[in-house]
Amino acid sequence: MRRPAPLPSAPENPAEKGVASERRVRPGRRSDDLVGARAESDESVPEPRADGAAGAVADEPEPTSTRDVWRAARARRKALRSEIRRFTQRSRRRRIIWLSSIGAVVLLIGGSVAAAYSPLFAVEKITVVGAASLDPAAIEAALGDQVGTPLALVDTSEVKAALLAFPLIETYALEARPPHDLTVRIVERTPVGVIRSTAGYTLVDAAGVALSTTSDQPAGQPVIDVDGGVESRAFQSAGLVVRALPADVRAALTGVRATTADDVTLTLDSGLVVVWGSAEESALKALTLSVTMAKNPDAASIDVTSPEVAVVG
Repeated sequence: MRRPAPLPSAPENPAEKGVASERRVRPGRRSDDLVGARAESDESVPEPRADGAAGAVADEPEPTSTRDVWRAARARRKALRSEIRRFTQRSRRRRIIWLSSIGAVVLLIGGSVAAAYSPLFAVEKITVVGAASLDPAAIEAALGDQVGTPLALVDTSEVKAALLAFPLIETYALEARPPHDLTVRIVERTPVGVIRSTAGYTLVDAAGVALSTTSDQPAGQPVIDVDGGVESRAFQSAGLVVRALPADVRAALTGVRATTADDVTLTLDSGLVVVWGSAEESALKALTLSVTMAKNPDAASIDVTSPEVAVVG
């Protein structure tokens, strides 16, 4: 039994494969034919290149131009921008909403401020509220210089200087009512009596501010007789007592006497003398006085220095 011949090895390239196939000798072929076939095979095999690569003929890739590189980079940048816009769409929307809101607020505020300082909101009418003893028309006339001034530019110092001519005004407040109305709210001083002097009768409030001076005693105003004048503690105590009196007692009051802050004495038109003492607990003393007067209409004197126990004389 004969041993089979080994299989031929695989050729490295098509050219070598062709050469190997030619090397196989078919039966009945002469040796000179084999030599000629080998020669033809050798001529068909391409010459190896200098770099040692196979001699197979292959098309080399064309070199990349600068224009192609630029186009590829541009396409890459365009795709990158598209992705960025897609992922930041929500944040851009929020930013647009915020900027729009801020712009609207700024525009509204700026427009309002510009309108407030324009002649569109100039003063055309002055209204005085709270005047009882004073004449509102006189106050409006004193503030006439403010007519035509924008409400936001009304000069408070000029208003104050004009109102100083009215001593009866204790406090005031300005209210701008667009588009053209300026309202002046005043609080008048409350007179507590008159102080008699060589100049006549000077009407004063609890702070000792002179409100007016007349030659005759004003009706309904008691004469205040205190030691030390309006700057003394006796006058301050007497003023607080008068302001704490009930309305019916205040209407019947004709005189107030005090040498110190603790011995205020009142005189009513009926001749009743009320020993009040200090200004402390004046509200409770006023209540005790009203109750005691109702129970003792013929009393000559009532002492409410101690409000818990009134002494009737």
